[in-house]
Amino acid sequence: MRIEGSGSRLSPSREYFVFAYYVTGHGFGHATRVVEVVQHLVAAGHDVHVVTGAPDFVFTSNIQSPKLHIRKVLLDCGAVQADALTVDRLASLEMYHQTIVVPRDSILTTEVEWLKSINADLVLMVAHTRRGSRLEDGGRRCGSPTHNSTPVETNSQQPGGYGSVTTTLIQQSNSRHGRHCEALGWRGVIRTRNTETRMLSFRQALGVNSGGKATLDSGSDVSIGHSPGSSLLLAEGSVGGLGGARKVVMMKGKEARPTVGSRAIDMNGRWVSDVVPIACRAAANAGIRSVCVTNFRLSRRLIEGVGPYSAKELSKIRLTENMHNVMGLELEEQAFGVARLHLWHNSEGGSRYDPEIHMAIDKADKFCFLRTEEIYVARAPGRLDVMGGIADYSGSLVLQMPIKEACHVAVQKNHPSKQKLWKHAQARQQAKGLGSIAVLQIVSFGSELSNRAPTFDIDLSDLMDGEQPMSYEKARQLFSQDPSQKWAAYAAGTVLVLMAELGVRFTQSISILVSSAVPEGKGVSSSAAVEVATMCAIAAAHDLRIEPRDIALLCQKVENHVVGAPCGVMDQMTSACGEANKLLAMVCQPAEVKELVPIPSHIRFWGLDSGIRHSVGGTDYGSVRIGAFMGRRMIKSEASSLLSDSLGGIEPQQVGKMTPDDSDEGHGIEILKTEALLDYLCNISTHRYECLYTKKLPERISGEEFLTKYLDHNDVVTIIDPKRTYAIKAPTKHPIYENFRVEAFKALLTAAQTDEQLCSLGELMYQCHYSYNECGLGSDGTDRLVNLVQEMQHSKSYQDGSASLFGAKITGGGSGGSVCVIGRNCIQSTEEIQKIQQRYKSATGYLPYVFEGSSPGAGKFGYLRIRMRQSLPDASPRN
Repeated sequence: MRIEGSGSRLSPSREYFVFAYYVTGHGFGHATRVVEVVQHLVAAGHDVHVVTGAPDFVFTSNIQSPKLHIRKVLLDCGAVQADALTVDRLASLEMYHQTIVVPRDSILTTEVEWLKSINADLVLMVAHTRRGSRLEDGGRRCGSPTHNSTPVETNSQQPGGYGSVTTTLIQQSNSRHGRHCEALGWRGVIRTRNTETRMLSFRQALGVNSGGKATLDSGSDVSIGHSPGSSLLLAEGSVGGLGGARKVVMMKGKEARPTVGSRAIDMNGRWVSDVVPIACRAAANAGIRSVCVTNFRLSRRLIEGVGPYSAKELSKIRLTENMHNVMGLELEEQAFGVARLHLWHNSEGGSRYDPEIHMAIDKADKFCFLRTEEIYVARAPGRLDVMGGIADYSGSLVLQMPIKEACHVAVQKNHPSKQKLWKHAQARQQAKGLGSIAVLQIVSFGSELSNRAPTFDIDLSDLMDGEQPMSYEKARQLFSQDPSQKWAAYAAGTVLVLMAELGVRFTQSISILVSSAVPEGKGVSSSAAVEVATMCAIAAAHDLRIEPRDIALLCQKVENHVVGAPCGVMDQMTSACGEANKLLAMVCQPAEVKELVPIPSHIRFWGLDSGIRHSVGGTDYGSVRIGAFMGRRMIKSEASSLLSDSLGGIEPQQVGKMTPDDSDEGHGIEILKTEALLDYLCNISTHRYECLYTKKLPERISGEEFLTKYLDHNDVVTIIDPKRTYAIKAPTKHPIYENFRVEAFKALLTAAQTDEQLCSLGELMYQCHYSYNECGLGSDGTDRLVNLVQEMQHSKSYQDGSASLFGAKITGGGSGGSVCVIGRNCIQSTEEIQKIQQRYKSATGYLPYVFEGSSPGAGKFGYLRIRMRQSLPDASPRN
């Protein structure tokens, strides 16, 4: 497959080709994963020369053919790891320097001569990019896989004189060979689940017929069936158990452009592996013009971190749009000039995966768990805010449904002398010179889905300030020091709150594994699920008998005081006290469960994610809450003034001592007395608010003016900024009317099963949605989803009166996140939800994730106690 002359046409004169396959030699993982690729190539009649440091039997046990040639050379080095999670970067850099940098010229000269001697047509690499650079110099231009060893993650100020080496290598890689992806392996070794798409939607997006079986190189400027001149090597087969025919087909044509280390996607819509064979570009004089891909699977983490050259190439090719629409990737330019592919969402619209808890525990055993000690597992779901939302902090009735997505947390306690410690934790404790110290270690699965570290650890003594637990303020500062570890406040904060509120003292080390299927930033209380599951697991491990309601209140303190997010309590209460297929009816004063309302069999609720990340800690949510508490303070002041006028000058502080006999207007006086001492805004009726207070409230007020007149707003979790101006009327009105809407909604759920019932329920949800918007907590995405529901509802109603969707509203803290939709429990409503998904995707490029179904709260679930034995583990359910 040689280039004839200077044209771009490929010669079809040869049927078989010579492959040079560089396979990393540290460990057998890469070698065993490429065996089937080699097997397919050999079976197709090609000669394959494998360059590896792995033993011969890895290949020869499955392949007995004279066309397989193994050259035993170790040309790369792996990262030096202190343990399963910790990379020793200095030692790794030193090994890299001695193995690759010092003998670089002689190694690459030898390789170029060897490639020429075997007359290689195609170079495949699962190895180091520096080798690829010289191969290109020798006439074989080639790409590099995503999993290589360029030390871009190391600090340029490394001790021992290696900082300059690091900087030089990075500059070389980016300036000369930017298409080689930087070394994601240097982040540490994390096993992650894969991004998957629905097979049918993936095929449709690329125009592939349903019967085709192929693997498409996502870095090529092609679409199967639409670019017959494109150059592809389609490796069909049962690689990794994915199924397919066992043959290799070569399609010849114009040069296909490989980019991003040549990602690949199989026709089931899966990213292929980090050891994907690499597409090789034509050399200046004697290169190769073909693209080779296989259908191994690629972990999500390895999609990030492409170099400037790759970013530039990505901007040129049509398939970038396909990658965005089909795989859910967003290309974002960074200020430092390197584009990165962020995992904004997958094609299903979320980061969802099933929490296979026993598998997770087995993996965590390598990190910090001991097989000799018991492991306690708790589970807490996220929640869908059906009605109530932000009115919770004003004492409203709320209706919440626990969703089926949940967080699992496993906890093990060990004596400090037995605890497995990571290398840096060992060094920290040795420096203290106090012997074995109880430590808190946390591993979070799914860290690859956001910019956070996978682990956190701290000596438990560091959470103490003398004989007492450290203050919440100090804890908040502690967890905020490193943004990548701020997430740990949700889990580690439960330990501090138990110490501070219940006087618990932990003398043993605690290992925590967090595995959550509740998507983050979608307004379904992923943080509450983590907090509740963690506290329940810790309580179970330490035999602490805490009622679900008290668990929720303690977890609210974690979020309010340790994390610093001013949320209400409904999220934690639903996660802790909810039951499957029931709405938790709770009066948030502060957290009184009224009842569990069964969802009628003819009604169904869905959650639709807008793709706009929600944050309860955001400025808008906090300012609206402050505005509501300011409004309450103003109403109390006005009620006291009215009361004083009615009674001829009674001072406000004397109100509590008054009786109905103090005035002929006993009934009115009693109400004014209650309102003058108002604890919760929702205790004011809508007609009293309209009659006495709405005209007294300003639309807006500056923080300075309010503090001058009223001194404080009496909210312990928010602080008024004197320099800011706050809306007052809308944030104050919303919870008062929302409480009325929720009461009406709850009553309607028990009404007769009619269209009028569903229409009335939907109307209440619409009213809630637009009230959020008046508070400034709406978003374009949630408005679009609600409008699509309305359009679907009205079009069906006008056509034949067979509407199946009846209402929708933004949920939780607003400003993005998800909307809740109400409809009939029927197939037609499901189909209409799917149509709304597609219409939203057509308008925005984002396919909303759909939340449907329900599951029990943490209290109902109880916990699992797992004992590791030589036989099967005993998993005993506990309640």
